[in-house]
Amino acid sequence: EQAGIGARWAELQRLKVQLEAEGLFRRKRPLPALPRAVGIVTARTGAALRDMLRILHERYPVRIILAPAQVQGRGASESIAASLRALDVSGLCDVLIVGRGGGSIEDLWAFNTEPVVRAIAACRTPVVSAVGHETDTLLSDHAADMRAATPSVAAEQVVPRIVDLRFTLRESHARMHGVLRR
Repeated sequence: EQAGIGARWAELQRLKVQLEAEGLFRRKRPLPALPRAVGIVTARTGAALRDMLRILHERYPVRIILAPAQVQGRGASESIAASLRALDVSGLCDVLIVGRGGGSIEDLWAFNTEPVVRAIAACRTPVVSAVGHETDTLLSDHAADMRAATPSVAAEQVVPRIVDLRFTLRESHARMHGVLRR
């Protein structure tokens, strides 16, 4: 083992190269402009969920569907992958957010696993990966259609602000009315 490179880090790099060669990191679809429903895969009791729910409710009237998952520890990667598949197969969501708040690299490791990356890549629904803090970059971020620096940022990215939409509509209406008068 080369000094300074742990076995876990070396395995992560091997997996990253393999998944990249399979093309699992290439697909980057746009997010829907006006989603009707947002699916969230995260822990039911985490602060990340509370933050996302608050932001989504403040910004835009959207249906939110939670598929709770264990996001750290033994069995977490399988739990995350299963919840992603369930939401995607349901066809109820226009966009999915998968993630959790910050923690140590060991706490975030489930998002560096093959089952999670493959589940994200297999989704027909666009996926935003929102794991940890801004400096954390995981394999789930590479596989997702979009990476968000934090779960809160993900909530901001998937829905517009309703006040901005109303302002744009008022402006467009005024311009149209002016053109018709002329």
